[in-house]
Amino acid sequence: MNHYQAVIVGFGKGGKTLAVTLAKAGWQVAIIEQSKKMYGGTCINIGCIPTKALVHDAQLHYDFSQAMRRKSDLVNFLRDKNYHNLADLENVDVIDGRAEFIDSHTLRVTTPEGELTLTGEKIFINTGAKSVMPPVEGLASTPGVYDSTGLLNLETLPVHLGILGGGYIGVEFASIFAQFGSKVTIFETASRFLPHEDQDVAGAILGILKDQGVELVLNAKVDCVSEYNGAVQLHTDQGDYNVNALLVASGRAPNTQDLQLHQAGVEVNDRGAVMVDPYLRTTASHIWAMGDVKGGPQFTYISLDDFRIVRDQLLGSGKRHTGDRKHVPYSVFMNPPLSRVGLTETQARNSGADIQVVTLPVAAIPKARVLNDTRGVLKAIIDNKTQQILGVSLLCPDSHEMINTVKMVMDAGLPYTILRDQIFTHPSMSESLNDLFSLVQ
Repeated sequence: MNHYQAVIVGFGKGGKTLAVTLAKAGWQVAIIEQSKKMYGGTCINIGCIPTKALVHDAQLHYDFSQAMRRKSDLVNFLRDKNYHNLADLENVDVIDGRAEFIDSHTLRVTTPEGELTLTGEKIFINTGAKSVMPPVEGLASTPGVYDSTGLLNLETLPVHLGILGGGYIGVEFASIFAQFGSKVTIFETASRFLPHEDQDVAGAILGILKDQGVELVLNAKVDCVSEYNGAVQLHTDQGDYNVNALLVASGRAPNTQDLQLHQAGVEVNDRGAVMVDPYLRTTASHIWAMGDVKGGPQFTYISLDDFRIVRDQLLGSGKRHTGDRKHVPYSVFMNPPLSRVGLTETQARNSGADIQVVTLPVAAIPKARVLNDTRGVLKAIIDNKTQQILGVSLLCPDSHEMINTVKMVMDAGLPYTILRDQIFTHPSMSESLNDLFSLVQ
């Protein structure tokens, strides 16, 4: 039996960063990963990095097969780097295999060579999330149906791509494949597109997607899926649709089902997410959970901040917790990208706050004219009493960079006038924040 001071289950952002940090502090560390294709975690292998590489290449009008080869080369390079960043450390063991708890300090790992048992003084669960397959008849057995991982491994561009689910993952893939030249149809079960966004912003997004050739079918109840003449046929209450490939983009769920967490006294909620306190401790005090496996926002930067919280407990003052995060921004990497932080207008009005809403069309931004991309809108919600920014939505080029500046002003509790009067370089997309906040009365 092998004994370690720290055992990390899963090679994701939080786990791999913690492994390096503890190793440099002199700890004996084991990190367990069940797939050699997942060194580095979801983001590098099947998430942020490959999809954003495709976003970039689609905008430059790369050939699809060329873009997929470049994406694979990039992923393989980063995966190898991530592996050696840990495996080359003297006091880190990278173990390939599937882990399950025997008790709260002991794990059984099934490897290609057989089973091994190891113990850890402290254990960290970092197994991420996996795609959800809805209970639709034929969905799991019909050829041509993919989750996001499978779609990222296609070698041939589908003539017609169907997307089951009109959320953020579906929107990103719709924009990517439409720009490569696929006909794209989104099937959304809800009656409204992107219900978590304000209607004006969602409408602007839909307009951009339609200009790219994307079709949206709302209230699309899919009864079953089957193969028909080499195509995927969706049988819906609105009729039958044939597509060459179907992406199931119905969300992701915490990857906990094979861990035997009950053996360790670790509890999960009704969605299978590991339950944690604000310091990311589970119901077993020496076991922590980081990243998507604990539920909540599924972002790489949240996993990185999870690492900071755990590091502070192990090597610092132990004061940092999830309540310190304040405003968490996000971006949807369609073209142009949507980025948002804070409240929507709807949420702000429902809160009862005395607010003012200002919007600026992207067509009014000089840098957008330089880029020859004037699609989109900028929107801000201001608290009239405090003069603070309650929320911002940016649908424009470079919004994923601009939103970080807005977040810092909001986190610091500063008034909107900081951005209204800030000195930005010219021409830049960031300077449009001057113009947006100058509209506040």
